Amino acid sequence: MEDFDCLVVYVPRTHAEAVRRAIGDAGAGRLGNYSHCSFTAEGTGRFTPLPGAAPAVGKVGVPEEVAEVRIEAIYPRGSRDEVLAALLGAHPYEVPAFMTFPVDTSRPKPG
Repeated sequence: MEDFDCLVVYVPRTHAEAVRRAIGDAGAGRLGNYSHCSFTAEGTGRFTPLPGAAPAVGKVGVPEEVAEVRIEAIYPRGSRDEVLAALLGAHPYEVPAFMTFPVDTSRPKPG
Protein backbone atom coordinates (compact mmCIF):
# COMPACT_ATOMS: atom_id res chain seq x y z
CA MET A 1 0.00 0.00 0.00
CA GLU A 2 1.27 3.43 -0.92
CA ASP A 3 1.96 5.99 1.82
CA PHE A 4 -0.14 9.15 1.81
CA ASP A 5 0.20 12.62 3.28
CA CYS A 6 -2.44 15.27 3.82
CA LEU A 7 -2.10 18.80 2.51
CA VAL A 8 -3.87 21.64 4.30
CA VAL A 9 -3.69 25.08 2.71
CA TYR A 10 -5.37 28.42 3.39
CA VAL A 11 -6.25 30.48 0.32
CA PRO A 12 -8.44 33.50 -0.47
CA ARG A 13 -11.92 32.34 -1.46
CA THR A 14 -11.41 34.01 -4.86
CA HIS A 15 -8.53 31.63 -5.69
CA ALA A 16 -9.81 28.42 -4.11
CA GLU A 17 -10.99 26.76 -7.32
CA ALA A 18 -7.68 27.45 -9.08
CA VAL A 19 -5.72 25.95 -6.18
CA ARG A 20 -8.00 22.88 -5.96
CA ARG A 21 -7.66 22.32 -9.70
CA ALA A 22 -3.87 22.77 -9.66
CA ILE A 23 -3.20 20.37 -6.78
CA GLY A 24 -5.70 17.87 -8.19
CA ASP A 25 -4.03 17.98 -11.61
CA ALA A 26 -0.72 17.31 -9.79
CA GLY A 27 -2.09 14.17 -8.13
CA ALA A 28 -3.70 15.32 -4.88
CA GLY A 29 -7.16 14.06 -4.03
CA ARG A 30 -6.98 10.73 -5.84
CA LEU A 31 -9.21 8.21 -4.04
CA GLY A 32 -9.84 4.94 -5.86
CA ASN A 33 -11.63 5.77 -9.11
CA TYR A 34 -12.07 9.44 -8.16
CA SER A 35 -9.79 12.43 -8.68
CA HIS A 36 -9.63 15.98 -7.35
CA CYS A 37 -11.23 14.98 -4.01
CA SER A 38 -10.89 17.64 -1.33
CA PHE A 39 -12.65 19.26 1.59
CA THR A 40 -13.13 23.02 1.94
CA ALA A 41 -14.17 25.06 4.98
CA GLU A 42 -14.60 28.84 5.11
CA GLY A 43 -12.99 31.18 7.61
CA THR A 44 -11.07 34.40 8.05
CA GLY A 45 -7.31 34.69 7.51
CA ARG A 46 -5.49 37.33 9.55
CA PHE A 47 -1.97 38.65 9.06
CA THR A 48 0.18 41.78 9.22
CA PRO A 49 2.74 42.22 6.42
CA LEU A 50 6.13 43.14 7.86
CA PRO A 51 8.76 45.44 6.30
CA GLY A 52 10.26 43.72 3.26
CA ALA A 53 7.02 41.91 2.42
CA ALA A 54 5.30 42.29 -0.96
CA PRO A 55 1.73 41.43 0.05
CA ALA A 56 -0.81 40.41 -2.59
CA VAL A 57 -3.45 41.80 -0.22
CA GLY A 58 -3.08 44.66 2.24
CA LYS A 59 -0.24 47.03 3.10
CA VAL A 60 2.98 46.64 5.07
CA GLY A 61 2.43 47.31 8.78
CA VAL A 62 -1.37 47.20 8.59
CA PRO A 63 -3.29 44.22 10.04
CA GLU A 64 -5.41 42.53 7.35
CA GLU A 65 -8.38 40.16 7.34
CA VAL A 66 -9.28 38.12 4.25
CA ALA A 67 -12.18 35.75 3.54
CA GLU A 68 -10.27 32.49 3.06
CA VAL A 69 -10.93 28.81 2.77
CA ARG A 70 -9.08 25.84 4.20
CA ILE A 71 -8.56 23.15 1.58
CA GLU A 72 -7.60 19.61 2.63
CA ALA A 73 -6.60 16.82 0.28
CA ILE A 74 -4.51 13.67 0.53
CA TYR A 75 -1.79 12.81 -1.96
CA PRO A 76 0.74 10.02 -2.50
CA ARG A 77 3.89 10.86 -0.53
CA GLY A 78 5.97 10.36 -3.69
CA SER A 79 4.06 13.22 -5.37
CA ARG A 80 4.92 15.80 -2.70
CA ASP A 81 7.19 17.96 -4.87
CA GLU A 82 4.69 18.08 -7.75
CA VAL A 83 1.72 18.83 -5.50
CA LEU A 84 3.53 21.59 -3.60
CA ALA A 85 4.90 23.11 -6.82
CA ALA A 86 1.34 23.21 -8.19
CA LEU A 87 0.08 24.78 -4.95
CA LEU A 88 2.77 27.46 -4.97
CA GLY A 89 2.17 28.19 -8.66
CA ALA A 90 -1.59 28.70 -8.23
CA HIS A 91 -1.64 30.47 -4.85
CA PRO A 92 -1.73 34.28 -4.99
CA TYR A 93 0.16 34.93 -1.73
CA GLU A 94 3.88 35.64 -1.51
CA VAL A 95 4.13 33.13 1.37
CA PRO A 96 1.14 30.74 1.44
CA ALA A 97 0.21 29.15 4.75
CA PHE A 98 0.17 25.37 4.33
CA MET A 99 1.13 22.19 6.15
CA THR A 100 1.54 18.53 5.31
CA PHE A 101 1.46 15.48 7.55
CA PRO A 102 1.31 11.69 7.18
CA VAL A 103 -2.09 10.00 7.20
CA ASP A 104 -3.14 6.37 7.52
CA THR A 105 -5.49 5.41 4.68
CA SER A 106 -5.38 1.68 5.33
CA ARG A 107 -8.63 -0.28 5.55
CA PRO A 108 -9.43 -2.68 8.38
CA LYS A 109 -8.63 -6.31 7.73
CA PRO A 110 -11.72 -8.36 6.84
CA GLY A 111 -13.20 -10.53 9.57
